[in-house]
Amino acid sequence: MAIYLPSSAEEEQLALDELTPREIVVELDKHVIGQKDAKRAVAIALRNRMRRQKLSPELAEEIIPKNIIMIGPTGVGKTEIARRLAKLANSPFLKVEASKFTEVGYVGRDVESMVRDLVEIAIDNVREEKLEDVADKAELNAEERLLDILLPPSPPPRPEAASTAGGVVIDGNTALTESSSRTREKLRQQLREGKLDDRTVEIDVRERNFPSFEILTNQGVEEMDVNLKDMLPNIFGQRTKKRKMKVNEAFEYLIQEEEQRLIDMDQVTRMAIDRVENSGIVFLDEIDKIAGREGGHGPDVSREGVQRDILPIVEGTTVNTRYGMVRTDHILFIAAGAFHVSKPSDLIPELQGRFPIRVELQSLTMEDFVRILTEPKSSLVKQYTALLDTEGVKLEFTPEALDEIAHFAFRVNESTENIGARRLHTIMERVLDELSFDAPEKKGAHVTIDAEYVRKMLTDIVKDQDLSRYIL
Repeated sequence: MAIYLPSSAEEEQLALDELTPREIVVELDKHVIGQKDAKRAVAIALRNRMRRQKLSPELAEEIIPKNIIMIGPTGVGKTEIARRLAKLANSPFLKVEASKFTEVGYVGRDVESMVRDLVEIAIDNVREEKLEDVADKAELNAEERLLDILLPPSPPPRPEAASTAGGVVIDGNTALTESSSRTREKLRQQLREGKLDDRTVEIDVRERNFPSFEILTNQGVEEMDVNLKDMLPNIFGQRTKKRKMKVNEAFEYLIQEEEQRLIDMDQVTRMAIDRVENSGIVFLDEIDKIAGREGGHGPDVSREGVQRDILPIVEGTTVNTRYGMVRTDHILFIAAGAFHVSKPSDLIPELQGRFPIRVELQSLTMEDFVRILTEPKSSLVKQYTALLDTEGVKLEFTPEALDEIAHFAFRVNESTENIGARRLHTIMERVLDELSFDAPEKKGAHVTIDAEYVRKMLTDIVKDQDLSRYIL
């Protein structure tokens, strides 16, 4: 991302506070082409979240998130907009398909699992941040432990070791200590220079093969996933075993051990739950697949059941997770669906009311395809150029070649299934198939992809309707 998100929470909040909706849209423009209305909607939703944090707690509690429904075909940028927004806001983000859930009582995932998954993601994110904070200290501690193994510390001085000479007390251990200290510093230097990497040492490694138990309940397996060793650490203790490994491997293992010791997991859990409750974003994809009113029989009954199960989560409830109770009142929900067969009004009225903002995303044009190929910060052209550069092959696309690739992608989308920008991945793979295969033998080559080359690789496939359905 172009915008720098500092590590401290205070600086991070300041950076986000300075982002106006217009600037948020500019940041999203760097990754997603077009879809101005959808970007405006999510930018306003994010800005409102920042505004809410500046209000008094009493009033802030009353302000609910402005949840959004994105309506549009696949491959036009719905998921990417939500994902980039979450990254920009440094928010826990979860994408989940609504069609995976089933009504309570049916076999399948229950809707509360989305909140539990979001908490797990937040815990991983916070842990990663804390790891960065303690990385230097953990490395120093691991280095000291490894030096203790390579050069065990000197025994403590003995009183009888001291003798007198000419009335002056001489400690025989002083010289020994100084010598040991010099040796230790030499070893430290060699360790840092990698000269000891191939030496073998023996260290104590924690055993992790303790069995886990899952308790099946009517609330699903995921809610009651219990590890007895986590619950009863004092009873089972922490068993270790001796293991021989190279110095560089031992160093990495000891760093990980020290990192775990330095991180306060209770604090990590508290911070993660706070983030989920106040800045979590859930992207609820394929919501059109569960749109339907009860007709008395058939699959619609289950569809409406899923909607009614999702409703309290979106409305605001408290979900029990393995890390404690989590409130969903201020989680931002962004729903999305193609709505080819159904329409948003087919959702139950209560759920419709919880998604006050509706935005329609436009199908992509040929001009959009050309821009998608080149403009985003990690565009397909930049990706393939960088990949082949690792083989020593310089890849270059002419503007005419990009027009031709966009033209073929647009034609195939029209004649088969419209999968939006994802079609460009398939087309690019086909265009660069031979070059990617032969690249290791073309080290130092400079390859220019022109319109003629694109046509040569694609024309025969596109002409044959059946062939293009299978290959493109």
